[in-house]
Amino acid sequence: MGIAMQYEIVVTDDPDSAAEEAIRAPLIAFNEQLSRPKMNCRPLAVLISAPSTQQIIGGLFGSTYYSFLYVELLFVPKNLRGAGLGKNILERAEQEALQRGCRGSWLDTFDWQARGFYEKLGYSLFGTLEDYPPGHTRFFLTKLLR
Repeated sequence: MGIAMQYEIVVTDDPDSAAEEAIRAPLIAFNEQLSRPKMNCRPLAVLISAPSTQQIIGGLFGSTYYSFLYVELLFVPKNLRGAGLGKNILERAEQEALQRGCRGSWLDTFDWQARGFYEKLGYSLFGTLEDYPPGHTRFFLTKLLR
């Protein structure tokens, strides 16, 4: 009996945070040991709040590591689009990334989302994932920060 057969393997759609950390922590430690420069991962958020309630209604979530900003999520409510909020949010995140020593930014978007918006702000295509989801394309964009 092989060593792999001695371990239980579980497939779940509801992992708890301890399970994620059990995978994330040793992987980060491994990467930190072998990578130059160090990962130095820090979360970054730029939030839009409603003036009357201070409730968060949109914004950007990402992180900085390996001298790059990764924009994971950017959302502006439909009724506020076209007013410059998205551009402002992204520029603030890029400025913070520069202060953290980043030299670039990257993100992904789908064909029904905001590829043109990002390209107008200096992002360029570096990869595509065709038929993901089926019938659509996922785009990966990057920008050098100055």
